[in-house]
Amino acid sequence: MARLHVNGQVVDVEFDDDTPLLWVLREQLGLTGTKYGCGVAACGACTVHIDGMAVRSCVYPASAIGAEEQITTIEGLSEDGSHPVQEAWKELDVPQCGYCQPGMIMAVAGMLNNNPEATDEDTDTEITNICRCGTFQRVRRGVQLAKTKM
Repeated sequence: MARLHVNGQVVDVEFDDDTPLLWVLREQLGLTGTKYGCGVAACGACTVHIDGMAVRSCVYPASAIGAEEQITTIEGLSEDGSHPVQEAWKELDVPQCGYCQPGMIMAVAGMLNNNPEATDEDTDTEITNICRCGTFQRVRRGVQLAKTKM
């Protein structure tokens, strides 16, 4: 049994040492906003925050989470969709199909936590999530708009 801090709540969960955080979040805690994409940390659909840093949860063992580390999923980014990145995404209608967007939003929010003045070059370097619909230009505009809302 492990105690995790997820979206501001403490939860007790049982899992094998090698279980990826993604599956604990989705299957045991019912937080299905975090998506499974590739399973090898390449696409970013599974991105969550651990202490404000974006991580790919499909390869991050849940057992590696420290006792006081805070996990934030897309469900916990804001209660009402009012996080600046979510607001920018809505305003610019960034997603097309939307499957990758929870991970994209979490990656961008993590980048802006650490670099609130991120440039397009920073976005190109740091946001390595894959969008099959090709919304990358809208993502870049969304990053710039989100910066003005933070």
